[in-house]
Amino acid sequence: MKTAQIDFFGYDKCLVLENTVGTRVVLSPQAGGRVLEYSLNGTNTLYLNPAQKGWRHKPGIPTVDPCGGRCDVGPERVIAPHPDLWLGDWTGEIIGDGKARLTSVRDGVTGLRVVREFTLAADSSRLVFEQRVTNESDRPVTCCHWSRTLAAGGGIALIPLTPDSRFPKSYIMYGPGPVMNFKPEDPNIRIRDGFLEVLGTPTNPKLGIDSYAGWFGYLLRSDVLFIKKYPVYPDRVYCEMAGLTISIWYFKNEMCELEPIGPREILAPKASSSYTEEWSLIPHRFPPAGETVDLKAIKQAAGV
Repeated sequence: MKTAQIDFFGYDKCLVLENTVGTRVVLSPQAGGRVLEYSLNGTNTLYLNPAQKGWRHKPGIPTVDPCGGRCDVGPERVIAPHPDLWLGDWTGEIIGDGKARLTSVRDGVTGLRVVREFTLAADSSRLVFEQRVTNESDRPVTCCHWSRTLAAGGGIALIPLTPDSRFPKSYIMYGPGPVMNFKPEDPNIRIRDGFLEVLGTPTNPKLGIDSYAGWFGYLLRSDVLFIKKYPVYPDRVYCEMAGLTISIWYFKNEMCELEPIGPREILAPKASSSYTEEWSLIPHRFPPAGETVDLKAIKQAAGV
């Protein structure tokens, strides 16, 4: 196991976690406390925009939508903008063998401070990612976990569905404009053998799903399956507008945003909440034109 500090993608003081089975994780404390690399055998599964190399949030500098393995605090459209968390410089530290921590400043708008801890397994690609949010204001704050990982584009999203969805087609499509379409039709989306398959960029790129399976996959063209697992709480309130547990956002063939969403947290002053995701990378062939994904093999690879 290798744990070190390196320069990467125009940033100094990045933290690298690397094991002997071909998995590497690079974390940047700068510009939002992100994952810049999550790779298997040299293939980075995350989307990095070359134009953003070394970008920092400074007065007078135009803001960007940062690339890489982002995470955030929601709910979207409701929580106040919080650039200190989303774009600001964090601090980073190695906290053990294969373990690292990123810590934000106290956000001046929401009063929240966020800590992200990462643990890479020594013998597999398993990466445990915990986000802990603390209310350092003098008033209650309502929030939720909002993962916003940008994976490399052109892949297939594979989302296991569960019974009793609120949506007639088990998902909704955002747009055009401020619309949530509960009965969309799209040639790049289908339901097959209990999975929602997104085969390419939909007519409108943002999708919402209320599955309680607690995992989903994204199959990259580089023949790597990116699995996310996360806790779900059917008896709790999910405070995205449509009560989503997952959102998926495609942008052409450049990137795909993989977004587990946590339940509502109402944090009293000094109170904290945490949410943990488990990531894995598994070699898996991307199907050539005319072939379908073997969904049984996907479930087997995910260990479910």
